[in-house]
Amino acid sequence: MKKNDPKTTLGLCALAMIFLGVACGGAEKTEVPTATPTATPAAPSPTAETRVTEQDIAGNYSVTGTNEGGGGEYKGDLQIVKREGVYQFTWVSGPNTYDGVGVRTGDKVAVSFTEGSNGKGCGVVLYSIAGDGSLDGKVGYWGVNEAAKETAKRSSGSDLEGSYDITGSNPDGSSYTGKLSVSKQGSGYSFAWDAGAVSKGFGVRDGSTVAVGIGGSQCAFVSYRVGTDGTLDGRWGSPGSTSVGTEIAKRK
Repeated sequence: MKKNDPKTTLGLCALAMIFLGVACGGAEKTEVPTATPTATPAAPSPTAETRVTEQDIAGNYSVTGTNEGGGGEYKGDLQIVKREGVYQFTWVSGPNTYDGVGVRTGDKVAVSFTEGSNGKGCGVVLYSIAGDGSLDGKVGYWGVNEAAKETAKRSSGSDLEGSYDITGSNPDGSSYTGKLSVSKQGSGYSFAWDAGAVSKGFGVRDGSTVAVGIGGSQCAFVSYRVGTDGTLDGRWGSPGSTSVGTEIAKRK
């Protein structure tokens, strides 16, 4: 997967590790000579407030991968740039350049990309699947730095397939409601939204998340897992892919 560099408003999101520490002070000395000194209190045990944030994925990577449908191997370079609420992904492999937009939730990253000088027209959704089958999505659009949100409550169907009632917010703060239909197709799932305007997407499931590329046949998708060492382990494909490609991106 690769993309070109939109030099305008895309964003890659980067987070550094932050540790919260707690210091304990001793008791003040009494002026009575015979007073027994107060014991210094023990340091409190870690709590939920003591945590490590997600590591920063922004940077330069070397990539190796396999093309979808058994189309051979490739190598290249990937640059990830944080742009407020989203990420910009730019791949270069030989004479080809690809560009797109990505969003992150936990150790999962979803990207939608296309070939050429920018990823105009592409969008991406990274859904988390709840125990009741509802979907909680983070949405990014190429050329827009702010991320949006969408929730989908299943009204019929089973597993991931079915019909959903959706509510969401656009990057400009406006809200919408509508319908979503999800059906199995090839190695992934076809998504169709109707919220006043109809749009379609295609993506793959990885455990309790689904990465979906939006924007028509020109917009492919990537679903990455972020490793503890910062390596990105991805699967990617095009709308209707019968077999997805793979990609490993390692920091330079």
